[in-house]
Amino acid sequence: MKIVAKSLVVLFSAFGLAGHGHAQAPKGKTTTVPVAAAAPAAPQGDAASPNNTGWVARCTSASREAPLECAMEQTAVLTKTGQLIVLVNIRVPGDTRTPIALIQLPLGLNLPVGAKLQVDDGKAVDVPIQTCEARGCYINAPITADVLTQLKSGKQLKVSFQNLGKETISIPMPLADFATVYDKIK
Repeated sequence: MKIVAKSLVVLFSAFGLAGHGHAQAPKGKTTTVPVAAAAPAAPQGDAASPNNTGWVARCTSASREAPLECAMEQTAVLTKTGQLIVLVNIRVPGDTRTPIALIQLPLGLNLPVGAKLQVDDGKAVDVPIQTCEARGCYINAPITADVLTQLKSGKQLKVSFQNLGKETISIPMPLADFATVYDKIK
């Protein structure tokens, strides 16, 4: 029980909520967490400078004879601690050719609410959080053709979720080079 409580204190501290009791947390308040997109994780206590490398394509193969499997990803980390807050990974499986998004979120979320994805000022899409494990909570969902078009032409993807204090956390993910990198993996 002590370990769980200590983990929650660490998580709330990371989101700037230390000192707020569960019952005292503001309802409906939205916070945009200062993050550095695609920045490498920094040692605890160091500020990570923004690194605008954007989306990165990665390809791997199970063997020399196996086809390449490619994916693209972008991460957002807390600027002060280097803690991973959001990882968005998009891959196009060879069998279906339908892009699939895997999104990793931090632990300590209000799971029943799920998460929201929004491109620029478009309509926010609710997505369920499917599972959590030691590294975080995960969303795995196919990307529809209209959402893919929005991502390719958009300026920013906003990933929003609630912490246990029911405070909405909104993480902006730049889309400037999304279309170029997606063309490399499709």
